[in-house]
Amino acid sequence: MSHKILKVHPNDNVLVALTDLQVGEEITYDSISLSLIEGIPAKHKFTQQDMAPGQEIIMYGTLVGKAVEPIAAGARISTENVKHQANTFSGKNKTLDWTAPDVSKWAGKTFMGFHREDGQVGTANYWLVIPLVFCENRNVNIIKQAFMEELGFGRQDVYKTYVQQMVDLYQAGKVNEIAQLPLQGYNGNGQKRIFENIDGIKFLTHEGGCGGIRQDSDALCALLAGYIHNPNVAGATVLSLGCQNAQVGILEEKLRALNPNFKKPLIVLEQQQEGTEQELLTQAIRRTFLALIEADKVRREPAPLSKLVIGLECGGSDGFSGISANPTVGQASDLIVALGGKSMLSEFPELCGVEQELINRCVDDKTADRFVQLMRAYAHAAEAVGSGFDMNPSPGNIKDGLITDAIKSAGAAKKGGTSPVVDVLDYTEYATKPGLTLLCTPGNDVESTTAMAGSGANIILFTTGLGTPTGNPVTPVIKVSSNTKLAERMPDIIDIDTGPVIAGEKTIEEMGADMLDLIIEVASGNVKTKAQLLDQDDFIPWKRGISL
Repeated sequence: MSHKILKVHPNDNVLVALTDLQVGEEITYDSISLSLIEGIPAKHKFTQQDMAPGQEIIMYGTLVGKAVEPIAAGARISTENVKHQANTFSGKNKTLDWTAPDVSKWAGKTFMGFHREDGQVGTANYWLVIPLVFCENRNVNIIKQAFMEELGFGRQDVYKTYVQQMVDLYQAGKVNEIAQLPLQGYNGNGQKRIFENIDGIKFLTHEGGCGGIRQDSDALCALLAGYIHNPNVAGATVLSLGCQNAQVGILEEKLRALNPNFKKPLIVLEQQQEGTEQELLTQAIRRTFLALIEADKVRREPAPLSKLVIGLECGGSDGFSGISANPTVGQASDLIVALGGKSMLSEFPELCGVEQELINRCVDDKTADRFVQLMRAYAHAAEAVGSGFDMNPSPGNIKDGLITDAIKSAGAAKKGGTSPVVDVLDYTEYATKPGLTLLCTPGNDVESTTAMAGSGANIILFTTGLGTPTGNPVTPVIKVSSNTKLAERMPDIIDIDTGPVIAGEKTIEEMGADMLDLIIEVASGNVKTKAQLLDQDDFIPWKRGISL
């Protein structure tokens, strides 16, 4: 790799600028010399030879677009001169011969986790308070206000204090001092946690449960059941109104489907049966407090790394994501798989153009056919509402060089490493097989992370090149930067920087090893992720109406 340019795959006909390149700059690669006819911003791609309209653009060794006008050698490819085009796909036509990476460094290593009766192991210990319908959001928030500070889970509101300081200056006639008033840093809430072995109480409000189609309510109940079943959850308090589509019986049915011997503590209260709001809230708070006493008795104990279940996510991607952060996550995924663990690759709109590769990595025809079925059904549903996977890249993606969905997808798929695909799941289905699983979710970051936690992920790896401040209520999210500039600009959200790959200072294999070491520390509770420290508890269920 040059420190200025990179050809990602030998078959590519475009090069990637690793730094800002100037108009007229002489570039030599593969014994071909050319002079740039325009400036190429870092992360963007430029042609290595003249291209005619209709000619295919190849990157990552795959079809990612086609030229729609003549493009001279040394010109930047853009949304004006290149349009999305992707390879078609069919059934499995090759057999994968996979060589697992060397994991001897981690042989016998463990993490300190919370062991559940069903054999799963949590990387955290949370209690959930959830509504079955949006009508109960207010009551959930009242319970939150009652518990958080009193149990030591609350945080000092530095911004509230900041406003009060401005009010004091204003009332004292010192308006000129407000412009120079600094924000005082966070220094904790000053109160010790009452329950030392509980990482927090999480309150999952949402806007569903009634008013939509019955399938949406069924999916919501399945998602909530997955959260309750997640090994990071000790138990749950569920509030129901009573008359909504998302009935308690549906939730209980979904829980039994996940585990016929479900034994976690589950407190269910229905407002229309309890009577007054005061009676409902009093019961919910009292019974939850008693349940927390029991949940606090669980201690972290050693667990094999095969108990790790890793969700693979990207958001706010840039032109470096598919070169540094995503391949690093892919390497970590392969290491987890080689150690007997599970990993999940989601965001089906961001697998457009690499379907055949994933199909050929499936362990059998049945698994491959399921992937084909789900991908085609999703694509057709998008087209039916006048959209399509080609409309997936966001303005931020495009500005940073991801100009077609196929370019974005080819880089995004690198998060899945190279291991065989052992299972393909639809939304809300739970991961049970060791190895790499494909999970059908939208490309929307939070809808996807929400889904992976509901399918059993106990750690999520989240790559970003532009900076995405998000987390999950029950699953620690490790934020991975594709470039060092982002890590330095937004250190409050980034946990690990893969910029050294771009700089040529570290290999993907070295960064992947560093990432696995960090995963073990986070899984053991020794390191809190930035998302955990900021209480970034984003939770958005997917309505199967199209969301790209």
